[in-house]
Amino acid sequence: MSLPWALCRDSPSQRTQVRFPRTICGLDFGAFLACRAVAFQRRRVFGFWCFRRPAIPFLACLQSPAYFKRVKILFIGDIVGEPGRRAVKELLPRIKRQHAPDLIIANGENSAGGSGITPKTAAEIFSAGVDIITSGDHLWDQKEVVGLLQSESRFLRPLNYPQGTPGQGSVVYQPNNQPPVAVLNLQGRSFMPDLDNPFIAARAEVERLRQNTVIIFVDFHAEATSEKAALARMLDGQVSALIGTHTHVQTADEQILPNGTAFLTDAGFTGPHESIIGREIEPIIKRFLTLQPQRFAVATERIMLQGALVEINETTGRAERIQRISERLEP
Repeated sequence: MSLPWALCRDSPSQRTQVRFPRTICGLDFGAFLACRAVAFQRRRVFGFWCFRRPAIPFLACLQSPAYFKRVKILFIGDIVGEPGRRAVKELLPRIKRQHAPDLIIANGENSAGGSGITPKTAAEIFSAGVDIITSGDHLWDQKEVVGLLQSESRFLRPLNYPQGTPGQGSVVYQPNNQPPVAVLNLQGRSFMPDLDNPFIAARAEVERLRQNTVIIFVDFHAEATSEKAALARMLDGQVSALIGTHTHVQTADEQILPNGTAFLTDAGFTGPHESIIGREIEPIIKRFLTLQPQRFAVATERIMLQGALVEINETTGRAERIQRISERLEP
């Protein structure tokens, strides 16, 4: 039934200034009120403002997408060398203010001189505000990585390395005042080193991780677009998001698949974009012209941070929004 007319001496515009508590019983009270306070009718009687609205079933309010809380995950594409680390350090505070992510993941496999990662560069990335670091085929380019794999639970290698390889391929991480989030790192096999089958490994690991949380984020480090799309389709509805890395070229195909998995073929890279995928231009052109060995130094100009932001329903684990991130570091 409808509520009776309520009397109020103030005008409607004045009434909107009333402040309500942010949460009630742990729920988003603002979203609750927005759901309930629909289609207000008003009438002025003898100098008083009178208000009434049609009845709205309580369960309909609970079913509203605005009612449920979302977990925001910011993923940062492959960090390349010192310019990439600097972009994370200087741009991440602004991005955090703008988007307020609950969890920040970054692929750091190229963060040390453009090839591999060391405990020192990992510490620099963590101190900039990143929570989890993933990797890929350049994992072993720096010998110091073994110590990082053995000592740092927030650093992941691809899960589908052979059994007995140091380190771990997944982790369940709980951000402050948020539900647990599982992060899974996999590496493709098309035009890549021949690791264990990522499809078989993913299926088993996702089933295990879902016993602990419904929110699962996958970094799939792979070359072939088809391989990335196929894994995303196979895991649709089983993971919250699958973001591709490795090619260093951000794609414009962000989407939410039919069963609720957010997908982006490639997140791009974080580092110098006046380059050829992060390296100085001339040596690479010379290599193609002459086939002679060249030193591929990390470039330095037009530094950008690229990646994706995914918003996930904490109750269902389904993605509700995905957007690409591409921010330039001003000189």
